[in-house]
This record gives sequence, structure tokens and C-alpha cells, in this order.
Amino acid sequence: MRHKQPSKVFFWPLDASGRASYSRRMRRLFKATGFGAQIHAGDLVAVKTHFGEQGGTAFVQPHWLIPLVDILRKAGAHPFLTDTNTLYSGQRQDAASHSMLAAMHGFDPLRIGAPVFIADGLKSHNQISVPGIGPHFEHCYLAGDLLDADAMLTITHFTGHELTGFGGTIKNLAMGCASRQGKMHQHCGLGPKVHASKCVGCGRCVEVCAPGALALDESGTITLDQAACTGCANCITACNYECLHLNWDMDLHTFQEKMAEYAGAFLTAFTWPLLHFSFLLQVTPKCDCKHYSEAPICADIGILASYDPVALDQAALDLVQAAASRNADREPARHVLDTLHPGTKGRALLDLGQRLGLGTREYDLEKI
Repeated sequence: MRHKQPSKVFFWPLDASGRASYSRRMRRLFKATGFGAQIHAGDLVAVKTHFGEQGGTAFVQPHWLIPLVDILRKAGAHPFLTDTNTLYSGQRQDAASHSMLAAMHGFDPLRIGAPVFIADGLKSHNQISVPGIGPHFEHCYLAGDLLDADAMLTITHFTGHELTGFGGTIKNLAMGCASRQGKMHQHCGLGPKVHASKCVGCGRCVEVCAPGALALDESGTITLDQAACTGCANCITACNYECLHLNWDMDLHTFQEKMAEYAGAFLTAFTWPLLHFSFLLQVTPKCDCKHYSEAPICADIGILASYDPVALDQAALDLVQAAASRNADREPARHVLDTLHPGTKGRALLDLGQRLGLGTREYDLEKI
């Protein structure tokens, strides 16, 4: 959908909170969006968030989500917290370890009022192929349980990001809603890099390679038929010897184009009510997929909400840049201001999103 008018972005600024409690302010923010009128009793509402990486502390905290879950439950809906498995190895590479990490970080169903589901399944095989919207992909691979939901909230912790300038709602829709195969396609296209010298000939990667693109040669060393590879990335997580790696040989602009196309594919496929929140709290120089959290680049700003992911990211970027510029003498702030400088990474991603029809960079900020 092409947007001709500025999109509405609702803003709860922390410096205008007065003595109102967090729960009360969140209820006011949610009510202002009108999303509640679109929810029906019995609706399964996905609350797409990020449960944090082991060692990190800056992700959206579980108690921040309780007011939103309470509102949905009072409307008769059945909300569930969700995310997708990671492409890289770690505590979030499969649903079992991912769910356990979520519990360790406090995302407890009895505390929050909503269960945790990993939307792409145990080994990221719960995926749905949808048509692509741009030149890079004929099909995009998205998490099945997200597309099965009756409505959805995205919860984004706005941060800096080395590759895209910032990590915002567009990234949450693109990477966060894709299966492992979809993440593989965005990051590096088809096929891993093979470091044959590290191969021990265990054959685990061959066992999980459905198209038969991997094989052991006569010497017991792994070989890859690039033409047969579908880019599912199962081999990368199966290898314990660092023989198979992501192929990062892609220019930055192409990576951003692929991300924007995946975000657009999800927005096209998900035809139900969809609202986005962006938390401008503890804004760190790098994303929450790191196993550590650096010092925030600015003071906490507040929380934004919008139906337009491009306008939301634009507003978040403008607010963070303005706040970070006041701390430009600090090293983290200088780093992020460099990456988010007009005309570079972050602005390019917003331009792509607007050209693909994900939303508009023009917005009206309505303070709540």
C-alpha cells in the first residue's frame, strides 16, 4: 500500500509522565491507537518480542509487557509471547533452548499472563512460503505460527546496528518473523561457506541436508553442491566443528534491500490487525542479539506506537539522534551518530521501505 499522507505515530515521552504509573500510561498509549476495537473474543494475538541473548540485559523486560497482555486478556483475546529461532548457534537456535532462555529471563506465563511459543517450531521447520514483493525473492519463508495468529503486536527495542544503522521495527518484521531459511536468504543468499580443513568427516551436516547438496568425498571431507543448496541453514547449526559458516560476501545495500523485501512480504501476507511498538529505553549501540549490553547512548526517551513501521522507525531514529547528539562526547554516542548519519545506513533502509510501500517516512507525532 502506498502512503500519501503522513502516518500517525503515538508517543509516550517519559519526561511528561508526571506521577502516572507505567501501567496507566501504557493503557493510555494502547487506547489511543484504537487497536483494542479490532480485537475479538477468542482471538489468538501474537506479541512478537525478543527474549534477549544470554549475557545481555537491555532487551525489552518482561514486566514491561504485562499491561499490554492484561488489556488483550480483558478483551477476551488469548495473547502469546513469541519469537523465532536464530540462524547462528547459541541459546536461541532451537525452540527447546530458546524457550528455556525466555523463562530464565523472566518471561513466565504465570507472571505475565501469556505463554511463550517459538513461532517457527522446534528446528525452524514450521515455515510458510509466501510470494516475494521485490526482485531478490520469488518466495519468502516466514514463521508459520505468526501467520496463523488472528492479530499481532510487534515489540521492538530500538538500538544501533552495525549493518543497518539501527535495529527497529523493519528489522523485527524482516529477520524476526522469518524462519531460519528466511534469515539465511537475507543474510547471505544460498549456501554456506565451507572450511574443509576443519571437517572431521562426522557427516552430521549431510544427515540434515534435505536437498542432498552436501556430501563427503573419498577422503571423508565435506563438499557442497552450490546449485543444489536451498539455503535452509540446517547444516550450519548441525556442525560442531566450525566447518560451515555464513557467507557474508554481500554488499550492504543488497542486504538492506533483502531485509526490506522480507518485511514487505510479511506485511502483505499478514492481513489481520497489526500494531507496532518501539521502546526507546536503554538504547544501546548494538542489537540485542549480542551476548552483552553496552552503555546506552542516551537517556531513556519513551515508547512509540504506530501501524506504519517506516514512520515508526523514522520517528524513533529522529528522537534517538536528537537525544544522542546531546551526549556526543561519549564514545557509544559518537559511534551510533556516525552509523545513523543522514544519507548512510539507517536512512537508506527507510528509503527502501518507503519505495516498496511498507509505509512512509512522513509522520505526525501525537504525544500521549
